[in-house]
Amino acid sequence: MGVLLSASFVSESLERFIETSGFTALFADGGYKYLIMIAVAMFLLYLAIKHKFEPLLLLPIAFGMLLSNLPGAEMFHSDLFAGGHVHWDNFVGEAGLIDYLYLGVKLGIYPCLIFVGVGAMTDFGPLIANPKSFLLGAAAQLGIFLTFIGAIALGFTPAEAGSIGIIGGADGPTSIFITSKLAPDLLGPIAIAAYSYMALVPVIQPPIMKLLTTKKERMIKMSQLRQVSKTEKILFPLVITVIISLALPAATPLIGCLMLGNLMKECGVVERLSKTVQNELMNIVVIFLGISVGATATADSFLNARTLGILVLGVVAFAFGSASGVLLAKLMNLFAKEGKKINPLIGSAGVSAVPMAARVSQSVGQKDNPSNFLLMHAMGPNVAGVVGSAVAAGILLSILG
Repeated sequence: MGVLLSASFVSESLERFIETSGFTALFADGGYKYLIMIAVAMFLLYLAIKHKFEPLLLLPIAFGMLLSNLPGAEMFHSDLFAGGHVHWDNFVGEAGLIDYLYLGVKLGIYPCLIFVGVGAMTDFGPLIANPKSFLLGAAAQLGIFLTFIGAIALGFTPAEAGSIGIIGGADGPTSIFITSKLAPDLLGPIAIAAYSYMALVPVIQPPIMKLLTTKKERMIKMSQLRQVSKTEKILFPLVITVIISLALPAATPLIGCLMLGNLMKECGVVERLSKTVQNELMNIVVIFLGISVGATATADSFLNARTLGILVLGVVAFAFGSASGVLLAKLMNLFAKEGKKINPLIGSAGVSAVPMAARVSQSVGQKDNPSNFLLMHAMGPNVAGVVGSAVAAGILLSILG
């Protein structure tokens, strides 16, 4: 009798073990979706490791996607954040590890902390030396609003359209910040699109730049920028914070954190804090942000026609943003005196991909004129684009939030 009971217990235990195994779920109805998402995660890991496509964020995003699509692991529960709200009543009993990490995204903590680090690594000197760069940085944000209108026309809600449009700013943390507030269900696809297109700046931008400019325009040499004083660099983050926050309170979290980091860098009295936010803090937050954002890319939220639409609209937004800066520079040249003209190539750097977009301007310019050095001139619109994307985010939140 004891032997029979023991055999029955073993049999039931094995049956329960098999039923709860993730392998069983893979071969159940709908299990193919898990396999597709695991394959997508592996592909993104390949791009991050082999081709170095934004690896610092794409790698943890891809691994977070892998973890949340392993059936039975229960690492992330999208139902705890259904409807754009945190369901605290069920949180403690049901939450997995990534659910806790995701709170930093949902509450808008991680993107703001990353902006502190970005500010501490940014030199606004080229922008201060040439304030016209603000216009080029602002022009590059037109891609956001044009895509916003286009997404609405294609059937997306205004909140979803705003989240998709912000991809055009080529600013990953801002895309995550906006989407977590306006359209959290789209967070995975939008984050992947934003960081993928940032990595593809050297591929996407040059054809657009060459299409919209002549060889003569690409050969324009610009005079050396003036030296910016330390006092100007200290006052800049303070003035920008006050002006933008008063004009657009919704942008204060991003702008305030960006300028706090920059003030730490420029004031010279908190070097230890500046180094910490640039390195340790930035690295820790990037890990948590990447894993938790990637985990939102579940099969149900990712494998649909809307995801394809987001990827297409994202590249359109990015292309429009790059083109807008180039076209505004050409327009400004119509009113500029000889010797004061702007090389239109620096206009494409108005997107927020710092410093990659500025390097692309330099690279394309040197192909037509090897003696041309556009990098520092391009850094002006480039860092202006960081401010511009935060302002665009504040406008969208004010209208749609």
